[in-house]
Amino acid sequence: MTIHPIDVIQHKRDGLTLSDAEIQGFIRALVERESAADLPTDAPTDAQTAALLMAIFLRGLNAQELAALTQAMRFSGETLDTSSLHSFAVDKHSTGGVGDKASLLIAPIVAAAGAPVAEGEGYTLCDPMISGRSLGHTGGTLDKLETIPGFRTQLPLPEFLAILRQAGFAMAGQTPTLVPADRILYALRDHTGTVESPYLITASIMSKKLAAGLNALVLDVKTGSGAFMSKYADAQLLARLMVETGERAGTRTVALMTSMDQPLGRFAGNWIEVQECIELFQHFSPECEFALPEEKLRLSGDLLALTHALSGWMLHLGGKAATPEDGAILSARLLADGSAYKHFLRMVEMQSDDYAGAQAAFADPAAYHRPSATRTLGADRAGFLAAMDCKQIGWAVQRLGAGRTRPGAPVSAHAGIEMHAKLGDRIEAGQRLATLFSEDAALLDEPEEMLRETLQIADELPTPIPLVREIITKNQLA
Repeated sequence: MTIHPIDVIQHKRDGLTLSDAEIQGFIRALVERESAADLPTDAPTDAQTAALLMAIFLRGLNAQELAALTQAMRFSGETLDTSSLHSFAVDKHSTGGVGDKASLLIAPIVAAAGAPVAEGEGYTLCDPMISGRSLGHTGGTLDKLETIPGFRTQLPLPEFLAILRQAGFAMAGQTPTLVPADRILYALRDHTGTVESPYLITASIMSKKLAAGLNALVLDVKTGSGAFMSKYADAQLLARLMVETGERAGTRTVALMTSMDQPLGRFAGNWIEVQECIELFQHFSPECEFALPEEKLRLSGDLLALTHALSGWMLHLGGKAATPEDGAILSARLLADGSAYKHFLRMVEMQSDDYAGAQAAFADPAAYHRPSATRTLGADRAGFLAAMDCKQIGWAVQRLGAGRTRPGAPVSAHAGIEMHAKLGDRIEAGQRLATLFSEDAALLDEPEEMLRETLQIADELPTPIPLVREIITKNQLA
C-alpha cells in the first residue's frame, strides 16, 4: 500500500483517525529521504511534515495513533538491545527543571541495588540512561557530566552496552542513528510553533526511552512555575499520555508529578550540580572523611527526597522492593553505605579519558569550582521567603552562561546559582538569599536584577507545596 503524504495531512487536518499504516509509512519515508541521493517521490517534504505536525498540534491524537507514532519513531533507526545483559532494564526520565540533578544520584543507586552477589554473575538491574542537553531555561544532564574531566557522553552502542554490563549503568547522549525520526521532527517543531503539543512531546520522549530497551520506566513530570508544563492540568495530561503509551508498548510505566516551584537542591548550573551530588555521595559514604554542614544538607533535602522517591519506584518495578516505600528505604541505605558512590566512580572511570583528573576534581569538588566572578544577594527585609518564579531563576542561570542561547552553543562549566534559602524559610534582613557565579563579570548584572525581582519576602508563612503531588500508574488510567 502506497502512502501519500498529502493524504495523511488531509486526514488529520479533517479530524479523521490515522491508520497505523499511514503513520508508519509517513515516518519511514521521512527517515529514508535522509540517506537518499535523490528525494523519493513519496517522501514528505519539510513543508508537508510541518503541516502534519500542525495538524497534530491542533487535532491531537487518540491513544492508538499516539502508540503507532511512538513505535514508528522508536524503530526508525538503531535500538539498544539489552537482552544480552540478562538484566531488568529500568530508567527514569524528567521533563526538565531548574537544578534537577537527581539522575546523577539515582542511576548509581539503582546499579548498586542490582550488583552481582557472586563473581561471574551479571547485574540483576541495569539503568541505560540516555540523556539530553540544556533546553531553554532548564539544564541538561549531558552538559553537567561533561564538566567532569575527560568525561565522554557520545558512545557507540556496543561500548554503551559494555559499560552497562560492567558498571550496571551508563549515561550518554543520543547517537545519530538512535531514533533519527525524533531528530528530524524536533528540528521542525522548534521552528513551527508545535513544541508544546503533549502528543508530540510524548512521542518524542517515549520513542527515545523505549528505544533503550527498557523493561520499566519511571517518569518525573514537573509542574509549577519552573516546569515546561506550568499548569497542573497540562502536566497531568502529559503524564497520563506517557504512562499509557509506555504500557501499550509493554514497558511498565509510572509517572510521579513533582513540584518545580523552586530550584531543586542547593545549586543550579553545570559543575556545581555535579559538586552537590559528589558532596552528598561523600557525606553519606563511610569511607569518605567528609561531612556537609547541617544547613547545606538541609538545603539539599528536597533533592534527596525526590531521589529516594524515584529510585524507590524503580527498585520496586525491578523486583528489588515489595513496595515503592520499601524501595525508598533501600535507596537511602545504598547511598548511606557508600555503594552508590562506588558505582558512580566505576562508571566515571569507564567513561572518562582523564580519570586521574576526575579523581582530583572529586577530591575537593568545591575547590574545583572556579568561577571568575561572583555576587551575593542579601534580603532587603525580614520575613518569610514566600514565592519565586522558578522559570525566571532558570533563565538567570542561562544568562550567567550555564545555558544556551542557540542550539550547539558552548556552555560555561562554572556559571550558575547557589540558593541559600528555601520557600517557607524565615529570613532576616541582610541574610544571604543567593550567590551568582559566572566566568564573565559582565554577565552578573541582568541575572541579579532577575533574582531581586522574583524572590519575594512576605510577612506570612506561605502554604507549603508537596514535593510529590500525584502518582499515576496504569490503574489510574481506567
